[in-house]
Amino acid sequence: MIAVFRRDVRLAFAGGGGAMTGVIFFLAVVATMPFGVGPDLNLLSRIGPAILWIGALLSALLTLDRLFQADRDDGTLDLLVMGDTPLPLVVLAKCLAHWAASGLPLVLATPVLGLFLAQEPLTSGAVMLTLLVGTPAITFIGAVGAAVAIALPRGGLLVSVLVLPLAIPVLIFGVSASYGAVNANDPFLSPLMILGALTLFFAVLGPIAAAAALKSAGD
Repeated sequence: MIAVFRRDVRLAFAGGGGAMTGVIFFLAVVATMPFGVGPDLNLLSRIGPAILWIGALLSALLTLDRLFQADRDDGTLDLLVMGDTPLPLVVLAKCLAHWAASGLPLVLATPVLGLFLAQEPLTSGAVMLTLLVGTPAITFIGAVGAAVAIALPRGGLLVSVLVLPLAIPVLIFGVSASYGAVNANDPFLSPLMILGALTLFFAVLGPIAAAAALKSAGD
């Protein structure tokens, strides 16, 4: 598992690995939003956590189709399927590597992009925390969609269609916890704990379902 994790992280940051694609798209979504909303800083500040979460979700969806595609193209996936390591653990390692290369940079970029939306440091910190807890769930959900679509030509759009409905609860509780951290009248701990529970749930279910889909695609 450690070897798979290190290999995938190294390939993601190698030339053409596409690790920064999500961050650039995240920047584009957030940076253009003030032009659409207008110069009302109070409105931008109020809806900023939701914009940051939506931008992070769309950016994560953009990179999910690469989770298994490169390994399938060069034959590595067949070796992983036939290897001694249980395939769900291999998928788990690949998901963690994908999140470390594509999801974690989104979390780290949040305070900087929050400046575009007139976010206070406390609000940006709250969004960072919720993204840190919630974005791994999107990766684990996406692994299932990427595994299902791996045998299909141009399956990137199908991955987004499959993943987006399942990721909506993650988005809802992530935004809710972000608002709860800065508004005394809104709950914070409850949605954050539910967000963590969703991540743990999909961390177990996602690799198992994705491994089953990969085996089925290889038969």
